[in-house]
Amino acid sequence: MEAKNFAIWDYVVFAALFLVSSGIGVFFAIKERKKATSREFLVGGRQMSFGPVALSLTASFMSAVTVLGTPSEVYRFGASFIIFFIAYLFVIILTSELFLPVFYRSGITSTYEYLQLRFNKPVRYAATVIYIVQTILYTGVVVYAPALALNQVTGFDLWGSVFATGIVCTFYCTLGGLKAVVWTDAFQMVVMFVGFLTVLIQGSTHAGGFHNVLEQSTNGSRLHIFDFDVDPLRRHTFWTITVGGTFTWLGIYGVNQSTIQRCISCKTEKHAKLALYFNLLGLWIILVCAVFSGLIMYSHFKDCDPWTSGIISAPDQLMPYFVMEIFATMPGLPGLFVACAFSGTLSTVAASINALATVTFEDFVKSCFPHLSDKLSTWISKGLCLLFGVLCTTMAVAASVLGGVVQAALSIHGMCGGPMLGLFSLGLVFPFVNWKGALGGLLTGIILSFWVAIGAFVYPAPASKTWPLPLSTDQCIKSNVTATGSPVLSSRPAIADTWYSISYLYYSAVGCLGCIAAGVIISLITGRQRGEDIQPLLIRPVCNLFCFWSKKYKTLCWCGVQHDSGTEQENLENGSAWKQGAESVLQNGLRKESLVHVPGYDPKDKSYNNMAFEITHF
Repeated sequence: MEAKNFAIWDYVVFAALFLVSSGIGVFFAIKERKKATSREFLVGGRQMSFGPVALSLTASFMSAVTVLGTPSEVYRFGASFIIFFIAYLFVIILTSELFLPVFYRSGITSTYEYLQLRFNKPVRYAATVIYIVQTILYTGVVVYAPALALNQVTGFDLWGSVFATGIVCTFYCTLGGLKAVVWTDAFQMVVMFVGFLTVLIQGSTHAGGFHNVLEQSTNGSRLHIFDFDVDPLRRHTFWTITVGGTFTWLGIYGVNQSTIQRCISCKTEKHAKLALYFNLLGLWIILVCAVFSGLIMYSHFKDCDPWTSGIISAPDQLMPYFVMEIFATMPGLPGLFVACAFSGTLSTVAASINALATVTFEDFVKSCFPHLSDKLSTWISKGLCLLFGVLCTTMAVAASVLGGVVQAALSIHGMCGGPMLGLFSLGLVFPFVNWKGALGGLLTGIILSFWVAIGAFVYPAPASKTWPLPLSTDQCIKSNVTATGSPVLSSRPAIADTWYSISYLYYSAVGCLGCIAAGVIISLITGRQRGEDIQPLLIRPVCNLFCFWSKKYKTLCWCGVQHDSGTEQENLENGSAWKQGAESVLQNGLRKESLVHVPGYDPKDKSYNNMAFEITHF
């Protein structure tokens, strides 16, 4: 395929994105130079408002994977992707009401600090290492995939774009810290939305209006959304997306350092929750834009599919190819779309670098050298940003073998995020689980999820479960390229058509449920954790929802944790404030200062704030 080249205005628009992003980093480096502490650098002084944090959360996980991958998924498999609308809702509610309150009120900077407070250091370190591996792998996909797609369609230099992305992200992360990341993400979110909007307007105009798009999509079976088949081997059904999608994205949102770090940077818990709920609106808007872009793209290519006809070599190139066609006579607009795709990449890579630097500093550096000066801590944090920027950019080279953008990204999150979700769930919801159960559960979850994911990579699922909807090449100009056919399956073990063929969206559920089941069983065998030894703040008493009618059963489900010991206990059913226990003593050999990791409660605002950290935590 001959690549269509950018015009000068395309390069101008694209370069402007990088200049503004770098400029924000320089601005915050100058503005905050007198506040040179690791606290300011890593969590923005814990005084952020919900607005920019909400935009940052949306931009961080609506990456180029969404901009390029989701329209391609809809084009090939139909609009069932819109069901993620439901999964996102469940994810945000569970994150804001189950996970966030515990993390926010315990005063942690790294989410993995919680695991030390609840279990012990080995559990914390094991989880941190898994998170670092997961994030570097995922960031490699996010950097490489859009660069490759844009290179083959627009002629945009592959390694030039990969290294430009890595250098710019590392530059503004290292200079400006979390504040630079959050405000740059907010700017990039606006660019993503404008880029999508231009594609929707111009694409629907080319198709003869939006009603034509819907009519042609219906005729091509692209609007058959609700498939209630419970077969877990089917790639996308109502159940795989709502159940599997919820587990996958809850691993991304509920316990992911990148998300929680932004939430705990908010000035109050109320702001943190507002950031999550406003972020939900952003997720829905971007999802709708991406799905409709896929439908418009199908309407445009319904009689000549560029993928099966061999015009392009990978489905992830569909969206850039479509954009170059509809904006062929409008210089600057292809550049705007490329800026849109790379905005997603920049925001995700920046969030990853900042989160990796934070967990490494908090979980390893600070543990080994607890008495570092503020100045030295800040310079070490900046050095870690630089190191992980280089690592994430380098990892992009390995991403070429991982397949489609969306599936590769969500598979990585499922393989690592599912067991991590299970581990944190064991800590928050099951008071009797001990550190042996936690570590054994994490190991079991990792083995199960990696087993199924690697098996699926070696033995791809049968075409009957994953083959796209019909695509036509009737009106294509004949070329010498052979059309793509159904893959030929060589001899396969029996397990390949069952266990290895499970939908990639269930990888997270497999890892999470395996971790929880193993953790509970091991804890019961090795001796349950004494509830009296656990700080009530570290447990979320969800049993209150189900035993509201009986004080006796509620107390039984607390497993000895003193939720009502001299405090106003948390009542989930009426939303009252969950305050800290006055004289609780943590086990597991933590330092004494760890016991004051609890922010204050503001009765006026009915919310917890971060002011208690001014003296106690830093």
